[in-house]
Amino acid sequence: MSYTKSATRKRTGEVSRRSFVGGAVSTAATLTIAPRHVLGGRGYIAPSDKITAACIGVGAQGTRVMMDFLKQPDVQIVSVCDVNKESGDYVEWNPNELRDKERALLGNSEWGKDWKGPTAGREPARRLVEAYYAKQTTSGEYKGCATYVDYRELLEKERDLNAVIVGAPDHSHTMISIAAMKKRKHVYCQKPLTHSVYEARRIAEVARETRVATQVAVGNQASEATRLLCEWIWAGAIGPVREVHNWSSRPFWPQGVERPAKEEPVPSGFDWDLWLGPAPFRPYHHAYLPFVWRGWYDFGCGAIGDMGCYSFDTIFRVLKLGSPESVEASSTKTFPETFPAASIIHFRFPARGETPPVKLTWYDGGLKPPRPPELEEGREMSRENEGLLFVGDKGTILCGFNGQNPKLIPESKMREFKQPDKTLPRSPGNDREWIEACKGGPAGGANFEFEGLVTETVLLGNVALRAGKKLSWDGPNLKLLNAPEAQQYVRGEYRQGWTL
Repeated sequence: MSYTKSATRKRTGEVSRRSFVGGAVSTAATLTIAPRHVLGGRGYIAPSDKITAACIGVGAQGTRVMMDFLKQPDVQIVSVCDVNKESGDYVEWNPNELRDKERALLGNSEWGKDWKGPTAGREPARRLVEAYYAKQTTSGEYKGCATYVDYRELLEKERDLNAVIVGAPDHSHTMISIAAMKKRKHVYCQKPLTHSVYEARRIAEVARETRVATQVAVGNQASEATRLLCEWIWAGAIGPVREVHNWSSRPFWPQGVERPAKEEPVPSGFDWDLWLGPAPFRPYHHAYLPFVWRGWYDFGCGAIGDMGCYSFDTIFRVLKLGSPESVEASSTKTFPETFPAASIIHFRFPARGETPPVKLTWYDGGLKPPRPPELEEGREMSRENEGLLFVGDKGTILCGFNGQNPKLIPESKMREFKQPDKTLPRSPGNDREWIEACKGGPAGGANFEFEGLVTETVLLGNVALRAGKKLSWDGPNLKLLNAPEAQQYVRGEYRQGWTL
């Protein structure tokens, strides 16, 4: 569904662009209409030409993403939603990272001076939105951002909304995204797209049925590096690829742990029941959030779910992969409710036409593949213990974790390599692709239909971890051919009162 067919937020005295232009032509064919950028000054975008969006899930990462969209001149954030009112216990990548990004956005060195820690939640998000838009008004004031605790109430009341940006934990992605799509809202969702293999298939189906613009926050799909890898390998730079190795330094959060023996009081202003959503009920404990929920089966998708959505996206595009035919995993000690501390997962993909079968191996928890013999002595295999290796019949490409900075190894081969012509269209960026799709442009590269298949494969790795055996996989039917006892992990169950 294009943006021009979407609902737009009605304000007193505001006329849509379509009705204004249409009326002008019907009443005075010779009337000259000045473009809006002339009427409002250079860079001006009329309110009726903006995408109105809500941010659902505005913890630390949700706030970071919200700031990215606040900077987009043709997006207007009109509401925010989070089960947490406000707290200062969120995770940052470095000290004061979240506060400093907000200060830079606002141009205000005093912003957040009273914070007791990294602060986020629906009230801080509202204040940030209103402070940002206030800078653009002559009065220096703005009070146009609504707040909600429950995304269902937001979707019911914000009827003129065009789009939602989903930044909630993994186990809520599918519920929120499908509810929004069924309301004919465009959806931008954090990775991993879903929490289960079945959800990945279903969310792609709903996207196809509703025809809204969808995109997953997998920025590397829009990168120059991904295009270079496609062009190089498709041109035969290393011959047919038969092996891929992909390793991550994650997890950065606790895994391989037991459930806390005691419960804790629910913090003031936090709706624990809504946070659990479709997950089975359990008493509150800080061991589950924020951020550390990634290590729990009920809430997160482990290291491969967190990071594999990036790297597998590149691998799928470069090698034109479909569903794997088998998956097998090994790991450190397993636990009933959390992912193991480290794992290795092997995916085998069948031949695609004249392209040979491929074995893709994932490593996490500090584990790595053997050092490639082509790599010169003393040269680093990867930076920050993460990387990606394509092994072909005629050579090897070593690059960053999701394909960045690709190089043929050894260096002598890279010096001799004549790069092929650039044949693929370049991208304006992952976020811009989605925004243009919301306005009726082509689908973004990280749309739910493409990313649904990638997500199915990534999360099938987690099924193999829990099954404890090699799995034969029937992708079209989402069926384990040799392990009916593990089929429960393909789909999972929802708590009473929650359904797709």
